[in-house]
Amino acid sequence: MTDKESRGEASDDRRAVVIFAPLPVLTVTVEDRSGEADIHVHAGGQGVWQSRMMSSLGVPVVLCCALGGETGDVLCHLLPARNVTVRSVPVSARNGAYVHDRRSGDRDIVAEADGSPLDRHELDSLYELTLTEGLTHGRVLLSGPQEDQVLPADLYRRLATDLQANGCKVAADLSGERLEAVLAGGPDLIKVSHEELLADGRAKSDDADDLVTAMRSLRDDGAGTIVVSRAGSAPALALLDGKDADGDGTRGPAVVEVGMPALEPADPTGAGDSMTAGIVAALASGRSLREALQIGAACGALNVVRHGLGTGGARAVETLAERVEVRQWK
Repeated sequence: MTDKESRGEASDDRRAVVIFAPLPVLTVTVEDRSGEADIHVHAGGQGVWQSRMMSSLGVPVVLCCALGGETGDVLCHLLPARNVTVRSVPVSARNGAYVHDRRSGDRDIVAEADGSPLDRHELDSLYELTLTEGLTHGRVLLSGPQEDQVLPADLYRRLATDLQANGCKVAADLSGERLEAVLAGGPDLIKVSHEELLADGRAKSDDADDLVTAMRSLRDDGAGTIVVSRAGSAPALALLDGKDADGDGTRGPAVVEVGMPALEPADPTGAGDSMTAGIVAALASGRSLREALQIGAACGALNVVRHGLGTGGARAVETLAERVEVRQWK
């Protein structure tokens, strides 16, 4: 292990992925341990969970975020991890937090506190930080905040547009106004759930035909490859960008189904985030798009059988990926 790795810093590796995690949250979870309360305190939020999965696959991560208030002070100590370098902007805003009790087997909400909005100067600093790191490393994953009001959707449009225009590969796991904004920048990869497509009014139903129609509308609006995760045992769908999906010099099919491994779920929360992290990590490692879809599906499936969000070992992921079937849709 290098000195950088021992301090939780990403090495100077071309595979490094920059994750935009604007305002992480402090999570406190109460679990049952032999009839006693077992309290877990972690950093959380979509981008944080994605960084956890990505780093477990051996891909270095640079996490760009804003930290402020008492919750931000605690997160400063919780965020650094092996293969994860934290680049943060100090802000007057407060990071959000929640306390969940899972001793019953469900997530019972004890308390939740939203993060507060960033001001104009803080938004400028966060944009500048992410742009600089993105252009340095060449690949960025844009994730969303826990709360809608903490930063404007237009920041995603600016980031996607400016990063793409300067040769950086951009992926996004967003919905609603933030998804609409990022499409203007022509992202290379979009991952969205079928529930989000329904909520956004892009899909008429959860039928595969309607989902594919929605995916094609995303393509028309600027996206490259589009991946739609689906609940339960339904296979994910992917609309490929027409490039070499298999890595064998041939063009892949336009739409594919991704058959997920059949595993009994322990906690389905965060499966889609882990799927996105696996896809981006595999692409950053030089895998073909088809292989990346297999890795992503394996990450999502593994996350479901664990209680920690964004967790899973690289060996287990590779083993499950061998059981993921990518087949042409219709």
